[in-house]
Amino acid sequence: MPLLVAPALPAGTLGAQDQPRLPVRPGLALRPWRLDDATAVRAAFDCPAIQRWHVRRLDSDDEARAWVAQWAGRWRDETAASWAIADADDRPVGQVGLRGVELAEASAQVSYWVVPAARGRGVATEVLLALTGWSFTRVGLHRLALEHSTANVASCRVATGAGFTAEGVARASVRHADGWHDMHRHARLATGSQ
Repeated sequence: MPLLVAPALPAGTLGAQDQPRLPVRPGLALRPWRLDDATAVRAAFDCPAIQRWHVRRLDSDDEARAWVAQWAGRWRDETAASWAIADADDRPVGQVGLRGVELAEASAQVSYWVVPAARGRGVATEVLLALTGWSFTRVGLHRLALEHSTANVASCRVATGAGFTAEGVARASVRHADGWHDMHRHARLATGSQ
């Protein structure tokens, strides 16, 4: 069945280039994951808050290496992208990324987490703003959306601080270890209207 509209972005928009390093501010940048980040990733997923909100854990170094290694293929396939949030010493202190990339619709979902030592300083908001700016101005995405549990107040602060307008609540839509959670939905548009 043919589409009646042309794809908003062509195939190759992401995968035809190398995943870039994105500066955020002095001492903070987004960079592609490397296999030697696996130890830091495993330590991050030991954090109870990351496990609670992302509903995952890593049980071995092999799982951590597989988690890191998957991102290069997902970038090439143009289905998702993830960056390590790197501190001044180039150590990962978190993750920010695009999920569910739909080039035909010029849209994606965003995700983020930071390790406990990086929390409370606005790091997540800064990197979300950097990724959003790059996604709109360099890639040409039209819409970025995100979801978080209504119980995750910190994530809501990050979303609103980065200009993601609340669009509503999806009732009991994601299952966490403690049961079904209502999810806040937020989005930003490239047109500047949030």
